Amino acid sequence: MDRSKLVVPVLVAALAAASAARAEPANQVLGTWRMVSARIDPDGRNAPAYGARPNGLLVFTPDMHFVEVLSDADVPRFASNARGQGSAEENRAAMAGSIGFFGTYTVDAAGAFSGNRVEGSTFPNWIGDVRTTEQLQLVVEGDRMRESFRRPDGTRIAIEWQRVR
Repeated sequence: MDRSKLVVPVLVAALAAASAARAEPANQVLGTWRMVSARIDPDGRNAPAYGARPNGLLVFTPDMHFVEVLSDADVPRFASNARGQGSAEENRAAMAGSIGFFGTYTVDAAGAFSGNRVEGSTFPNWIGDVRTTEQLQLVVEGDRMRESFRRPDGTRIAIEWQRVR
């Protein structure tokens, strides 16, 4: 029997096993997530955070960037049909009923979310913010993720996400 025909498959198997042994834990948050529910708890009340029909996507990329857009699906359309020409009331409703932001994120040695840095936001006060798991928790269980965030005033926000397949 030609031993060279055995060496190549054995070598490939050994390299694959060595590579798997060195592989880092999977990034648990990687991928696209759709908002299922969003609740806010000011003063002990448990109210919808983005109306009766919350709508949102959260995307974590392999190169450690994220983008999140949250909105109330029932915010009224602008009468002018031009984003820059909304009335004060229309602009107030749109701002209060939605937010979009993006930046970078980190995971720990186990692949769990460990923090983010906001690079851009429709709410300018968030730009430059760095959040660790003290302020923002993302817990993944299978294809579900629970987000818990505390605003500076102490108000808690709880969002549930479903992984998009």
